[in-house]
Amino acid sequence: MSLEIIKADITKMEVDAVVNAANNSLLGGGGVDGAIHRAAGPELLKECIALSGCETGDAKVTAGYNLLSKFIIHTVGPVWRGGKHNEEALLISCYKRCIEEAKKRNVKSIAFPLISAGVYGYPKKEALLIAARTISSCLSYDMKAFIVLFDEEIINLAKNMKAELSQYAEKTNL
Repeated sequence: MSLEIIKADITKMEVDAVVNAANNSLLGGGGVDGAIHRAAGPELLKECIALSGCETGDAKVTAGYNLLSKFIIHTVGPVWRGGKHNEEALLISCYKRCIEEAKKRNVKSIAFPLISAGVYGYPKKEALLIAARTISSCLSYDMKAFIVLFDEEIINLAKNMKAELSQYAEKTNL
């Protein structure tokens, strides 16, 4: 079991599963959700329509289509509303549910974006710590996980948090 925090394009990761930070409809959107839908191709949208959406904090799985991954695990993070509306528990649930779905499919490598830290407004430092702590505590002994960052602000934040993150992540390659 290992966790790495890296700077990369999640749509180009060679892993068994890529996690998509989706909206409740699962029909694509902005940010990483839009990038994954564009890279995976139009067949992804067809399968997502059949899934009939996803609740916040839950996860649903599709094929990877044109991505290098076998699976896309879609999860819906919470919109930040001041921290008094169960946001932390919902965000933790996103990561846990993704790992549960990955384990069911014998996934050995998984790439996560930083869920809810973009347009959903979750405070970036807290989102990164929750991601690292939750993923590292839930991983199987034989599963490798990546937190994939691309936003320069978050990358710089992660560089400044290396000491805090090192208790959860084996490597921080930014």
